[in-house]
Amino acid sequence: TIHWFNQLIGLDEEAFVAATKASFKLGIEFVDWARPGTRYFHPFGRYGVDLGPVPFHQHWLRAKGDGLDRPLSTYSLAAQLAAAGRFAKPVDDPRSILSTLGYAYHFDAGLYARHLRQLAEKRGVVRHEGMLRDIERDPETGFVTALTSDRGERLEGDLFIDCSGFRALLIGETMGAQFEDWSHWLPCDRAVAVPCARIAATTPFTRSTLRPAGWQWRIPLQHRTGNGYVYASSFVSDDEAVATLLSNLDGEALADPRMLRFTAGFRREAWRGNVVAIGLSSGFLEPLESTSIHLIQSGIAKLITLFPDADCDPALARQFNTLFARDMDGIRDFLILHYHATQGHDAPLWQHTRHMTPPPTLVDKMAQYTRAGRLMLSADELFREASWLAVLEGQGVGALGHAPLADTLDAATNRRQLNQIETVIARATPTLPLHDAAIAALVAPQVAAR
Repeated sequence: TIHWFNQLIGLDEEAFVAATKASFKLGIEFVDWARPGTRYFHPFGRYGVDLGPVPFHQHWLRAKGDGLDRPLSTYSLAAQLAAAGRFAKPVDDPRSILSTLGYAYHFDAGLYARHLRQLAEKRGVVRHEGMLRDIERDPETGFVTALTSDRGERLEGDLFIDCSGFRALLIGETMGAQFEDWSHWLPCDRAVAVPCARIAATTPFTRSTLRPAGWQWRIPLQHRTGNGYVYASSFVSDDEAVATLLSNLDGEALADPRMLRFTAGFRREAWRGNVVAIGLSSGFLEPLESTSIHLIQSGIAKLITLFPDADCDPALARQFNTLFARDMDGIRDFLILHYHATQGHDAPLWQHTRHMTPPPTLVDKMAQYTRAGRLMLSADELFREASWLAVLEGQGVGALGHAPLADTLDAATNRRQLNQIETVIARATPTLPLHDAAIAALVAPQVAAR
C-alpha cells in the first residue's frame, strides 16, 4: 500500500528513502516462534515461479512426497537475498527471477509524518493546532457539525475524519461506535520502545524474536536501529519488560524507553454518520506483521473511492465498514496463527495462546492446509499465498499431503524444474547489490543536492 500511497501523493522513492532514513524490507525473520532455537523467514513476493495451472507450492509438496528434502525458503529469492544482506527491486519481465520479488520499507514514522505534513501544507492544507473542547451535532441527523478548540477556534465541516488515536473522541465518545475487543486472542496490551546505535550492516528485513511474555522487534534504519518489546501485562511487569528489552539491544540505547498501552480490536462501524475513523481511532492490531500504516493508507484509499457528498449516504458507510471489517478479520487471523502455532514454550502466555480456541475462520484455514496444502483465501485479503505459506510451514503447521491436481505432475520433470529454480536463485543472489550499497546508490542524488 505504501508504494501506491507515495505514488498517489507524488512522493518519489528517492526522496522518501532520503527523508525518512529508510531501508528496504524483503520480509520478516521470526526467531524462536515455532519452538526454541528455530527461525524462519516470511518473504515478500512469491515462492518459485509460475509453472502452469498447478500452484508452485503444490509442486513443492508433491516433490516432498516423492522424497525431496529442501525447505520452501530455498525457492524464495527474497529469503536468500535477505540471508545474504543483499537487495534488488522486482522487474516486470516474468522471465526474470527478479519478477518474483516484493519489498516494503523500514522508516522513521516521525520523519515520514513530518515530510507528509510539509507536502500537505505546500499544497494548501491549513493546520489548526489545539485541544478539542466542544463538539456540536445536528439534533435531527446526529451528524457532527463543528468542533471548537481550547484556543476558541470553531471549525465547521460536512465530513470529519477521526484521527484522535486510541481515545476515538468522535467515532467512539461522540458517535457511540462500539469497540470489539480481541484481547482474548491477542493478549499483548503494552509495548516499550527504544532506539539504539547501529553497529553493523543494515539488514534488509525486520526481526521478531519471541520473549517469555511477548516478542521483540528489531527494525534497521540508516541512522539507528529501532527496538521494542510487545508484551502482555498480565504476564510480566513493566519494569521486567524494560529490563528484557534493554538487555537485548545491538548497541547503546539512544533514548529513554517509551511506554505504550493498547487493546487489540476494532470498531465494525469505523464510519458512522459523517464521521470516519482512520488509524488508531478505528482499531489496533499489534505490529507483528507491520500492518498499522497499511491500514491507515488503505482506509484513505477506501474513503477516496467512496467519498460522499454532504448527505453522507449510509450505503457508502456500510460498504466502507464491510471492506474494513474484512481487512481486520483477515489480519487478525494471520496474527493469531503466529501465537497459536507454537511449541516447546513453557511460559504462561505461550501456554495460553497454544491452547486457546482460534476463530473458526482460522481453524478452517489451518485444517484445509494441513489436509492437502490448500490455501483458502479470498481475493481481497492483504496476506496472500506466500505469506500464509511462510507462517504455516515456518511454525510447523505442515501439509500432510498435496492437492489431487498435483498428481498430474511427472515426478522427474517436477524435480528437475525445482532444481533449476534453486540453481537460478543461488546464482543470482551473490550478483545483486549489498543492501547498504543499494540504499546509498538510491539516495546519492538527494545527498549531492544538499
